[in-house]
Amino acid sequence: MAAVVDIDAAIGFVVAHGDAVERARLSWLRTAAQPSPEVLDSVEVGQTLGGGWPASWGDEIASVDATCFRLAELDDLGALARPSARRALDWLAAGQQRDGCWEEDEALAGSAPEWARPGDPEARLFLTANAAFWLTVAGLDARAAGPLDHRVGGAYAGVVQAAGQAIAAHLRPDGSWPSFLAAGWLSAAVLHRQQMFYESAQIKAVLAERIPQVSPADAAWLASTLRRVGVDEQEWTLVAAWRRLAETQRSDGGWDSDDGHQFDVHTTLRVIRACR
Repeated sequence: MAAVVDIDAAIGFVVAHGDAVERARLSWLRTAAQPSPEVLDSVEVGQTLGGGWPASWGDEIASVDATCFRLAELDDLGALARPSARRALDWLAAGQQRDGCWEEDEALAGSAPEWARPGDPEARLFLTANAAFWLTVAGLDARAAGPLDHRVGGAYAGVVQAAGQAIAAHLRPDGSWPSFLAAGWLSAAVLHRQQMFYESAQIKAVLAERIPQVSPADAAWLASTLRRVGVDEQEWTLVAAWRRLAETQRSDGGWDSDDGHQFDVHTTLRVIRACR
């Protein structure tokens, strides 16, 4: 892994181009250095009373997609145990529907992008995989920290189990899924931790075939997601992802984002996260 992806150059890119929050994320990912209160406040700003965060496209209504993005930032700061993160995780858990899935508030239908559009089955599966992934990560961290938290060990465990069953029910016989590409690696991570190894392997086999053509940002997201739940770095899907990242690393050490160059540092931090 380290032989093909130049992590030192990636670190240098983040140092040179990252803002205060991104540099703090780098420091925690590299050395577990605690972020400043100012950095944490800036990441947590705007949280609703209910616990979720609104999206930039959604006024003041809490969004599953936006909340998962904030949790990813807090995770890179070692801050998932903070009260704001716990409220967000509780909000996600409480928002699960009876069939085990998640969907954005109907009030967001007019403004939501395609991957978060209420009433769209592809968006529904993506949001389900994304929410279940972060509740899975929260449970992993609680188990690693010692005695089980009553919510993580109890309510979240049941929530994630129901989500895993819902995700598996959507898989086609060939392991593909009726949603966006990112729903694949998020689903594979959730199913891996649910010990639904056959279903997870089916998804990873489909992903491995797609990786040679995916964007650098998608390869980074895939690698950081699977590594976060303990998938072995020598697993063939991850080997293919590292090969793709090695091919697409720029001379300045960074990788291209799919959302414009202002997110190149975020993509690069995902690669660094996957190397931890």
